[in-house]
Amino acid sequence: MPKASVKRLIACSKGQLIDLVLDIEKYPLFVPFCIDAHVYEKNEQGDLILIIADLTIGKGPLKDTYKSDIQYNKKSNSIKVTNIGGPLKYLENTWNFNDYEGGTEIFFDIDFEIENKFLNIIMTKSFQFCLDKIADAFEKRASKLFNDV
Repeated sequence: MPKASVKRLIACSKGQLIDLVLDIEKYPLFVPFCIDAHVYEKNEQGDLILIIADLTIGKGPLKDTYKSDIQYNKKSNSIKVTNIGGPLKYLENTWNFNDYEGGTEIFFDIDFEIENKFLNIIMTKSFQFCLDKIADAFEKRASKLFNDV
């Protein structure tokens, strides 16, 4: 299964970055290869925000939609995403946010497996590069929204 992680220091508050990650329907505006996003449910239960959402990922005629269960834990400042439908055999990713001098340090870990074995092999070879591009996109979006005058 492809596994990768990214660690970044971003010059924004923890709350701003958490809001950015939870604003799933805006992903097509800035996340590479994200064609569409739709939130079906968003509920609060105590210290948790629970979201069910679809992301459509692809390029040109190659695209697929997967459904995720997203849980934001307000106490631990972490977001956990689990696959609940679509072309992925397995998906788990986590976002962790820590206050740091000059901004917020983020940790993003992802572990997944695609049902299609051939695509899974291709993704294994290039996934860290793709994840770095996604992290770049979030960093640029945060800068545009929260730091530009």
